Amino acid sequence: MLGYLDHAATTPMRPAAVEAMLPWLGERFGNPSGGHRVAQAARKAIDDARDVVADCLGCAPREVVFTSGGTEGDNLAIFGARNPVCGATEHHAVLHAVERERGRIVPVHPDGRIRAEAIPGDAGLVSVILANNEVGTVNALPAVPDGAVLHTDAVQAVTWLDVADAARAADLVTVTGHKIGGPQGTGALVVRGRAALTPLVVGGGQEQERRSGTHDVAGIVGFAAALRACTDTRDETVERVRKLRDRLADGLLASIPGVTESGTRDTKVAGICSLLIEDIESEALLFLLDEAGICATAASSCASGALEPSHVLAAMGVPRDLAKGSLRLSLGWCSTDADVDLALDVIPAAVARLRERS
Repeated sequence: MLGYLDHAATTPMRPAAVEAMLPWLGERFGNPSGGHRVAQAARKAIDDARDVVADCLGCAPREVVFTSGGTEGDNLAIFGARNPVCGATEHHAVLHAVERERGRIVPVHPDGRIRAEAIPGDAGLVSVILANNEVGTVNALPAVPDGAVLHTDAVQAVTWLDVADAARAADLVTVTGHKIGGPQGTGALVVRGRAALTPLVVGGGQEQERRSGTHDVAGIVGFAAALRACTDTRDETVERVRKLRDRLADGLLASIPGVTESGTRDTKVAGICSLLIEDIESEALLFLLDEAGICATAASSCASGALEPSHVLAAMGVPRDLAKGSLRLSLGWCSTDADVDLALDVIPAAVARLRERS
């Protein structure tokens, strides 16, 4: 039995996305930039997908730029910007882009939300993650200085929040396919009128010369189908998954001594359960969980052979000794009671086993 609790990393494909893609992986194969009927059929598929994405995100079709996913969308939004600014809990796709442009990284509140008062008045672009990928905290999009452009990384938010609201408030919005049940390697950047982009890829002039290269027709069609399914079922998914997440979190808090939640649950998206477990190391726990069929991750990464605490937890002020025992359990559109039952059975026993060893 497999308990998949890593939807924040990637989520299984929705049947609607697979079905939409299949013809474009076989008998339909045209290059959308061509002029003959095979090519034009592909062009229509791209145009139809763009209409779907625009409708789901509350923007005009001309404002949708198809990308290879969240990292490219974030990079495209930020590279070339004047004085970019972001919070310290952003995804590395934003943090590293801001650093490359010699921008500024500002502090956050203990729950991970950006300190709006720390945004400097000379910022040319402000990037604020809509829902944090590690702890799930939702940011309210702040007012930005006059003349500044507002970008939001909405990659983790789309399953749980009406991103159309963010798309109306922000100049640039990054979304991706594989977090919502679409194919990996797909996504879009919403670009409002006043936001100027510096293309990362030049060549044939596709996507209004904002992102050149032959379109991945199958991927784009699958992404649009997943986004439509996600949008149409969002209310039901949020209600159902929040109950699963709360049962999971409450069960683990009750059964494992020395466990706290990262951030505040009522400010998080419904799918993320982020925990700090005393007196263990995440790496050892994840090994035991994987052996028992639980797929999860820690809010930390292994760098140069040493387990380094998450930059998100560090920015939130979590002590290093506690951060080394972080655990992120993330649910998604197809999560079930069985996933939670298995986790509640396996995780307390694994923690107890590790503590007995120390």
